[in-house]
Amino acid sequence: MEGTILRTENLRISFGDNLVVKGINMEIAEKQVTAFMGPSGCGKTTILRSINRLHDLTPEAKVEGKIFLHSEEVNGMEAMTLRRRVGMVFQRPNPFPTMSIFENVISGFTLNGIKINKQEKNEIVEDALKKVALWDEVKDNLNKKSTALSGGQQQRLCVARAVAMKPEVILLDEPTSALDPLSTAKIEDLLYELKSNYTLIIVTHNMQQAARISDRTAFFYLGDLLEYDDTKKVFTNPKNEKTQNYITGRFG
Repeated sequence: MEGTILRTENLRISFGDNLVVKGINMEIAEKQVTAFMGPSGCGKTTILRSINRLHDLTPEAKVEGKIFLHSEEVNGMEAMTLRRRVGMVFQRPNPFPTMSIFENVISGFTLNGIKINKQEKNEIVEDALKKVALWDEVKDNLNKKSTALSGGQQQRLCVARAVAMKPEVILLDEPTSALDPLSTAKIEDLLYELKSNYTLIIVTHNMQQAARISDRTAFFYLGDLLEYDDTKKVFTNPKNEKTQNYITGRFG
């Protein structure tokens, strides 16, 4: 695929004896939104977490096959370097509760012992908060605890925290499932804006969301990749009967 940034080769992931992801081969295009869709337990989040090696933290997890970021194999990279290049936003907003809004944005630097001066910190924080359309709402309260923010603002702060590290890829695991419709719409608008600078991969159960914001959609079922194409094609003319059944609500 033209402009491929991520590629998997026969990616298999198991937890103990349970094979969850069954030999996935796929390429993800740069500076697009790719949606991972499918019923619960089909392997979407498991694949997402393997891209920045979060399974390293789970002793019983076994990841086989290869994942490439550009031409570099992810497993051969230093974990800290990889996670700077591939950011992650989780299902529930998870800003660090003891840190201020300002400290949250630059926490990737402080927690990894990366030294930056005060001026750089100020510039990084302002830039990241502007990119997630949060600057005007919080610029006078940067020293307040992040917990003072609404759920939608907290989730945008988590995106700002990822953006501050200047990643190439941002992984989002159902980033709006805990939010109200208005906050969800703001996050969707934000993702649409961000794709001009970043590659975004979003796991979503919300089919309308996938249809609205993604360029390409992958449909997973029981650990297999059944369909992967331009989002419009997947929703209007799916090749696989199971994709069709899922989209029309016959199962899920």
